[in-house]
Amino acid sequence: MSLTYVLLIVAQANDVEDKTTKLELLSKGGAVGYIIIALSLVALALAVMHFLQLKRSALLPPEQLATIEEMLSKGKVDDALNYCVDPLNDTYLTRILAPGLLRYQRSAFGPFEIKSALEEAGEDQTSRLFRSTDALGLIGTVAPLLGLLGTVLGMVGAFDTIGGDGGSSNSALAGNISEALVTTMLGLILAIPCVTLFSFFRNRIEGLSAEASSEIERLVLYLEESNG
Repeated sequence: MSLTYVLLIVAQANDVEDKTTKLELLSKGGAVGYIIIALSLVALALAVMHFLQLKRSALLPPEQLATIEEMLSKGKVDDALNYCVDPLNDTYLTRILAPGLLRYQRSAFGPFEIKSALEEAGEDQTSRLFRSTDALGLIGTVAPLLGLLGTVLGMVGAFDTIGGDGGSSNSALAGNISEALVTTMLGLILAIPCVTLFSFFRNRIEGLSAEASSEIERLVLYLEESNG
């Protein structure tokens, strides 16, 4: 199939596309196109969820910081521990502080082990946040591959049309080529924002994790002062 012939068929397809709606254009992607569209809805839901969850007010609520700081400054470690383990106060901050305060209270070497306990809990909770973004990264990786699959299927159909009809069925051939191009387009349209958001959310997690470490170190100073 010569390049001129392909361009002619694509031009004919473009003339048809001018008369169709955007919805009809998307439907030309076939089964693979619908899969990509479904994944785009999943990616949108994940992006909204991460935007709501990965923010300072959700991971490090100011009111929790103030409450825990007040308790620790007064030496009320038991009250601070009970506050952190309360399911109603479940946040990234309290899930890190709880194991540290528990180690501090129950271990004979608690004052010396609290930092290692906090580091372990912090690494675990941060890893969980990172893993929560893996689905978005996976979609960003799979989307262009699905687009490529649709391209291959469309071109296979185009060659079948040429072989079966001797190249006389231009509309069928144009449909096959259109399917190939539309699936490629859909795959890239989905992959680009997914990969971008995946990197953005992971950078945000790193920033919030560093900020949380700083805040927790400040709270631990009250315990060190009480044992000084």
